[in-house]
Amino acid sequence: MQRKSGHVTLLDIARACGYSVSTVSIVLSEAPLSQNVAATTREQIRKMARDLGYHPDAYARSLRRRRSQSIAVLAYDLSDPFCIPIVHGIQAGLQPVNYMPLLVDAQTQRKLFDSYLRMILERRAEGVIVIASWIFQETNLLDDVEKNQVPIVIVGRDLTNRNVSSLLVDNEAGGALAMRHLIELGHRRIAIVRGPQELFDTELRWAGVQRAAAEAAVKIDPKLVYQLPNITNSTSGFEGGFHFANEMLASKRPFTAVLAFDDLTALGVVRGLNGAGVRVPDDCSVVGFDDVLPAAVATPGITTVHQPLKEMGLLASEWTLQAINAREGQSHKPAQLYNASPELIVRMSTARCPSAPRKIRP
Repeated sequence: MQRKSGHVTLLDIARACGYSVSTVSIVLSEAPLSQNVAATTREQIRKMARDLGYHPDAYARSLRRRRSQSIAVLAYDLSDPFCIPIVHGIQAGLQPVNYMPLLVDAQTQRKLFDSYLRMILERRAEGVIVIASWIFQETNLLDDVEKNQVPIVIVGRDLTNRNVSSLLVDNEAGGALAMRHLIELGHRRIAIVRGPQELFDTELRWAGVQRAAAEAAVKIDPKLVYQLPNITNSTSGFEGGFHFANEMLASKRPFTAVLAFDDLTALGVVRGLNGAGVRVPDDCSVVGFDDVLPAAVATPGITTVHQPLKEMGLLASEWTLQAINAREGQSHKPAQLYNASPELIVRMSTARCPSAPRKIRP
């Protein structure tokens, strides 16, 4: 007989081995009453379940227990290499406790983001982890999440003022680290590619860059400061870096280093400079931010500011599980903030400022 669901059920096992569904259920669920079933019968039922490829119905079990055993992970764009190590950390935290991550991709679209958040609530996910960017605003749906007592943790923004536990890197300190590195290498004519205006990290990193420049009495040429447009896809930063590298060259203003908003932007800058015959780092040094995989494997490897992305994902899963346990115990876990310390990773894209800089032509 063709099964309606396609999945092996308790009824299939009962029919195959000649016992009642209740007996099969008691044995396979290892209920206390299973000790009253003969050992040979228990083994026969278990063997038949193995032979037929039976797996328990987690959906039915969740309905009985009113527990979905799932955590929704809502990412702004899974094609962005920034997201991947965070997701790996979340999975590492959930797998040992048998929680299923429900991974959804908003593809940098606000409407998709809101739609997925609604579906997450409808499907009774026990918690929500958001990997955020400019697309994540203080949406009214957050109120719905809070009203339904669904724990939510955000990676990449600080929303503790909305009672949302938040994990991010100290962006201001990271911006200062990158700028100091270039200054210590003797660079004084440094071009800057700022992030999109809507992005949370942009102003903080820019504040760090300005602070480090002021401390070293280095003047930033405002005509060598560029700003990325709004993010439309995962290649926006790379395309912006490539475009601005050509603008820098066309301006004919001297520069010996470029501080890019993130690694993909830095890779775009390197591509643009190389295309014009400018060697990195011999003629011009380039620094990125985030320490995503492409920065490590590129030629040259990109000097960058490291964010502990996998560790933040792991901690996000731990906080979410703690909040779920607190809710089950009729208590409340207050919002937490983790502001990770950045780390400078020096690779091949930076070098000492040449004593006699090569004249850069557009």
